[in-house]
Amino acid sequence: MKVRLFKPSLGDEETESIKDTFSRAWLGLGPKTREFEKAWANYIGCKESIGVNSCTAALHLAISAFKFPKRKKVLVPVLTFAATAMAPLYNGLEPVFVDVDKDTLTISVEDLEKKYDKDCVAVMPVHYGGYPAKMDEIMDFSRNKNLKVIEDCAHTAGGEYKGKILGTLGDISCYSFEEKKCMTTGDGGMICSNDKELILPLKSSRWVGMNKDTWQREKENSINKGNSHWYYEILELGYKYNMNDLSASIGLAQLKKLPVMNKRRMEIIGQYLDGIKDCLSLMPALPYDKSQKCYWMFMLRVKNRDKFISFMQQKDIATGVHYMPLTLHPYFIQYQNQTPNALSLWKEFVTIPLHADMTDEEVNYVIENLKAFDKLN
Repeated sequence: MKVRLFKPSLGDEETESIKDTFSRAWLGLGPKTREFEKAWANYIGCKESIGVNSCTAALHLAISAFKFPKRKKVLVPVLTFAATAMAPLYNGLEPVFVDVDKDTLTISVEDLEKKYDKDCVAVMPVHYGGYPAKMDEIMDFSRNKNLKVIEDCAHTAGGEYKGKILGTLGDISCYSFEEKKCMTTGDGGMICSNDKELILPLKSSRWVGMNKDTWQREKENSINKGNSHWYYEILELGYKYNMNDLSASIGLAQLKKLPVMNKRRMEIIGQYLDGIKDCLSLMPALPYDKSQKCYWMFMLRVKNRDKFISFMQQKDIATGVHYMPLTLHPYFIQYQNQTPNALSLWKEFVTIPLHADMTDEEVNYVIENLKAFDKLN
């Protein structure tokens, strides 16, 4: 048996939605993107959502919305995907790496307080693996220090923190719909906020700085006949970051299935937790809560990681490591500071298979081999 680490859950619903987009013969930024933006805003309960081509683009534009002075600082967890730390750099700002909490692996509020100085303008908490950062403490700290909060929600879609949807607590939130995530549009992302005035200008930023996209001009031409339908103005330096209708059509179908996909992922996590509860050489990497609605990945802490990965490879069970602390990468060494928790803990991390299409047979096969490894160690 071969078990994949991640897998998008796709079916007839996505195919039919794509066919509808084909039948309209409008594949770029257009009505399906608008529809998906509204559906997503309704789903998480925010006032405005803007579709883009990746969460990386979303993070870049989210920071740009505040127009921070150059060379100011943004507080970023050291344990995250590179895009989180690159977003400040794209905006001429400096990332300040913050250590992680030993238990949750989300940004450490204690270290956040140590790393803060008067040049800091924002903090970017990451809901690591879908596990919520301590948003009440982060928001209290940020409001006290006049910091803006950009939630990196790349690892969640429907997760909650104290009864509130993740991504509705900060000033702006950014989601990922990349192939491996909780739901997918193939590749794609979303920028969300309850402050419409703050993020509406980003619609221009994602469309090369133009004040009207092609679909807007097409609609205006159909309503107001004339010879100036082609006219637009470039208002700013912009980017080709837009979502397209082909991606949005997949997203609309995926969003309807998301609660069921999240439920299945949580069922599998429950099986894993029960299956390894007596293991001595491996343990859950996070304090997973079976009553939570959504985690993106299931990760273990294993003392002998290389031996474990080799063992699972022999059984055709895929594994991964999420992530090396960013300051271990050559590019980010220049921003290195003291993050002892992350530098110590990451050496034990192993991600094991979790996706909505996993069968009970596959889950049981993984658990059987987790137990077999434990007996040998």
